[in-house]
Amino acid sequence: MKERSLYSRDEMLNMNIATLNERTVTVKEIAEIAYRQQSKWSSEISMADCVESVRKILSLRDTFHILQLGAEIDRLTDEGAFKGPILNILKTDLGMFGIDELFGLELAGLYGTIGKTNFGDIDVNKPLVVDRLNSDGKKENGICHTFLDDIVGAIAAAASTRVAQMTNEEEARKDPNIEEIQLDI
Repeated sequence: MKERSLYSRDEMLNMNIATLNERTVTVKEIAEIAYRQQSKWSSEISMADCVESVRKILSLRDTFHILQLGAEIDRLTDEGAFKGPILNILKTDLGMFGIDELFGLELAGLYGTIGKTNFGDIDVNKPLVVDRLNSDGKKENGICHTFLDDIVGAIAAAASTRVAQMTNEEEARKDPNIEEIQLDI
């Protein structure tokens, strides 16, 4: 039987959640970052909205590819599967490496410039689970999270941006002058 390379959104969501859980991260922990980031701007934000947004982000194909590849690179680093200087660069999460941040920027960029800005905030301030992942990777014989801390931060940033967009859409619809356009498709 031929190996599969395409998966449904539900399958990608479930595989992403399983991968995160294997690497000690929960959907709720990511949603907490999104909630923290957006609740300071609006009292309308709910934790349920943030969890829903994280799950939505985790079902996207680009997220699937980035998360699965990043988690696999971290796992292979844990096993010492890389050779030469790249193994030590990955193990130490060298600040000048930057490829892990590219993964994060690409993922957060699915939600535009604001997604990238939100990712920058999370990457610099390392809230909650992002800080734990980053710290765990820095411990002697710690678990490598060189890619995962940035990917988790980017998922939180994208979810935060999605929640903000949903809130803005709801606010716009309250305007009595809004004109609904019906499209014939």
